[in-house]
Amino acid sequence: MTEYRAGFVCLVGRPNTGKSTLINALVGRKVAITSSKPQTTRHAIRGIVHRADAQIVLVDTPGLHKPRTLLGQRLNDIVRATWSEVDAVVLCIPANEPIGPGDRRIAADIAGLKQAKKFAVVTKTDLVGPAKLAEQLMGVAKLGEHAGISFEDIVPLSAVADDQVELLSELLIKQLPESPPLYPEGAVTDEPTETMIAELIREAALEGVRDELPHSLAVTVEEMGPRSDSENALMDIHAVVYVERQSQKAIVLGAGGARMKEVGSTARAAIEELLGRRVYLDLHVKIAKEWQRDPRQLRKLGF
Repeated sequence: MTEYRAGFVCLVGRPNTGKSTLINALVGRKVAITSSKPQTTRHAIRGIVHRADAQIVLVDTPGLHKPRTLLGQRLNDIVRATWSEVDAVVLCIPANEPIGPGDRRIAADIAGLKQAKKFAVVTKTDLVGPAKLAEQLMGVAKLGEHAGISFEDIVPLSAVADDQVELLSELLIKQLPESPPLYPEGAVTDEPTETMIAELIREAALEGVRDELPHSLAVTVEEMGPRSDSENALMDIHAVVYVERQSQKAIVLGAGGARMKEVGSTARAAIEELLGRRVYLDLHVKIAKEWQRDPRQLRKLGF
């Protein structure tokens, strides 16, 4: 009888290296929000891959960066706390960007993890040609050598094109310890439903906004429950999008509230897919001045 393996695998890398997209591809459904904006992920989200012989619990951490706010410091703290508890670490480096100081700093950090097996993946291979990919793979190998890391494997892949994603799963499973399943069959994440809904709203709100705004956006679900007089069990969800300044509120709302209506429509469709039922989504925008630097407001917003 083949032994069953299960364990925790953490994806690390600079912001916007494709970690969330890769987790969704490995799990086979959306568990982590994605955006072209850096520093989208703010929680250590667990996505669970179920196989006949194994279970991979994937942890998508915020991208490590030089913090400029208390929020930024707390996000970095989440990453380092997560690293200490996993069986394997996967360093994600995009194929279409040069290896830089951020990659070298993260490689040096994970080199100090004695227990975890270490992998590297070159993401977004669909965006480059063979010559550029070969150059990046050699660069990643040199990065590992300079940091003192002996990578178990370096895997080029495209999560968007579903190219070599399955290979990565197989390689990771071989390095996990023998263990019974860590989560029940069918579970795809341990994120609370309210947190996932708030994240889906934030993902919709992030699209098309100015570069400085994503860091200032936070979402909370204030109230949620089925409508008692609804034959189809319509789910009422009341949520608030927080920004730091009046000018940001105007950007999020758009002219005549048009942009917020679009955000609501996009988020509602994603939430209905998540819940498998019809949803009434009530969204409001509020100002929480300098919340990224205020410990009290950070606690209120879940950080």
